[in-house]
Amino acid sequence: MTMREYMLGNVAIARGLLEGGVQVIAGYPGTPSSEIIDTLASREDRDYHIEWSVNEKVAMEVAVGAAWTGVRSVVTMKHVGLNVAADPFMTLAYAGTKGGLIAIVADDPSCHSSQNEQDTRRYAQFALVPCFDPSTPQEAKDMLPYAFEFSEKFEIPVIFRPTTRISHGKSDIELGEIPAEKAVPHFEKLLDRWVMLPKNARPRHTHILSIQQEMEDELAESPWNSLEIKPGAKMGVIGSGIASVYAKEALQELGLEASFLKIGTYPVPRKLILELLSTVDTVLIFEELEPVVEEQVRILAQEAGLEVSVLGKEGGFVSREGELDVSAFLEALRKAFDLDIEPDSGKVPLELAPRPPSLCAGCSHRATFYSMKKDAIYPSDIGCYTLGIQSGTVETTLCMGSSISIASGLYHAGEKRPICCSIGDSTFFHTGMNSLLNAVFNKANITVTILDNRITAMTGHQPNPGVGFTVTGEPTVEVSLAELCKAMGAGFVTVVDPYNLEETQEAFKAAKEFEGTAVVIAKQPCVISGKRAGIKRVPYIVDPEKCEGCKQCVKFGCPAIEFDEENKCAVITSLCSGCGVCAQICKFDAIREVKR
Repeated sequence: MTMREYMLGNVAIARGLLEGGVQVIAGYPGTPSSEIIDTLASREDRDYHIEWSVNEKVAMEVAVGAAWTGVRSVVTMKHVGLNVAADPFMTLAYAGTKGGLIAIVADDPSCHSSQNEQDTRRYAQFALVPCFDPSTPQEAKDMLPYAFEFSEKFEIPVIFRPTTRISHGKSDIELGEIPAEKAVPHFEKLLDRWVMLPKNARPRHTHILSIQQEMEDELAESPWNSLEIKPGAKMGVIGSGIASVYAKEALQELGLEASFLKIGTYPVPRKLILELLSTVDTVLIFEELEPVVEEQVRILAQEAGLEVSVLGKEGGFVSREGELDVSAFLEALRKAFDLDIEPDSGKVPLELAPRPPSLCAGCSHRATFYSMKKDAIYPSDIGCYTLGIQSGTVETTLCMGSSISIASGLYHAGEKRPICCSIGDSTFFHTGMNSLLNAVFNKANITVTILDNRITAMTGHQPNPGVGFTVTGEPTVEVSLAELCKAMGAGFVTVVDPYNLEETQEAFKAAKEFEGTAVVIAKQPCVISGKRAGIKRVPYIVDPEKCEGCKQCVKFGCPAIEFDEENKCAVITSLCSGCGVCAQICKFDAIREVKR
């Protein structure tokens, strides 16, 4: 009997890894990929190693070590994480693997939770490795065992590229069997493979080039690419990944006679593309983000001398930014083939009230930003604390760990104003440590604020080396940020409770006066994880008799504080988490704890 289960896309991907016999999983949390490891870590019948690594580069290297013993391994991250892991990955493509190795790199078209929209398929082209581009959660699950087998057959790492709509969509998933037997690890000392000296790298480059055609031929015959030729049709459509689903749906809805090629793997299936091009006059390429397929189709058409019109992102038929959908394809069809189509006619757009993101009620980051705000420059980093832009204390955000390095650059350029950067605890462990070491070594006179909320909050409350437990809840070493910073040579290191405004403001004053690299660690658990851990605080209330309507507490920006215009009085709602910072801000002693 076939088993089916309604699953989140990332849960389906986790299931696919189990069905593929994975033995080592490493990664760094990053939306939209995070739930893959969270799902696998929550299983009680684990017969595999799983970890949140300190960054994507380290996670990649852990997976590489496992694959070199002959077992199947996977590394997970979001698209920008591959920038961090690119150094080992590019050379790994030359060295190759023994056990199957899959790099799951989740792309985020439309920047739902990312700082850019980069297309991971470009990395596959760059590294000369295959890329699997699933179109549905079911296909994502089914692809993974095949990807392991493919990786092992060609002894090469492969990229698996879900997008946000695959990772966070839900679907009814048909389950397969989880194998009982797995590879026995054994590291074979192949110095010409594992030691990438120039004399070894050169022939390995020749090798990876030599297998490109064989890999392409095998992928073309795989179930992930499919060609439907409509006899007599002069219109052709090529859809890639999840965009192929939108295109197929629209064609069926319109009843158009068009030949259709679905592409789910890279290198692209050139034979199938040429077969399609030889039967049509015009072909429309529908793919998200970069024109990866489109470029290959244009080259193939030119090389084959085919007089076929290739339409896509060039000419503006399909957008090169953001997510695509059925409506976008209908508009592309209308433009490309001059069809009388009214995209989504009759549908009433849903008007939603704007919901700008904000820090949670009682978030300690808000209190830290309040205390640090003076006449200064404020480089910041990647995390939920980036929302500090609303308080005027986030003035740069580039990439993970960059805040301290940018602060150093500002100082060494000759900037005379005080410089106070901010970085989260997990981001500090990720790549901030190197930046701090560099700042200390090169004598940057800056203040580094480590926002230690005891968890990796933005991506779903995953543990990091500072919390004392692993992804499976197993107790482990709890790294002291203060001792770590002191060991790297920071001459001023202090730990404060950001809920204590006076203490925190005094710490920032002392840090500003210190000549050199000063570190202020603002330590207070995330309000969400704190509640889950059983931390309870007494909520606060405004005394309307004392409130003068100055709105200082409202300007603090906490979602739990509102202003009653009719009564000219501040009001604290049920969102209050009991941090008490607003009571310290109030000059009229109008805010107090609720009496039990």
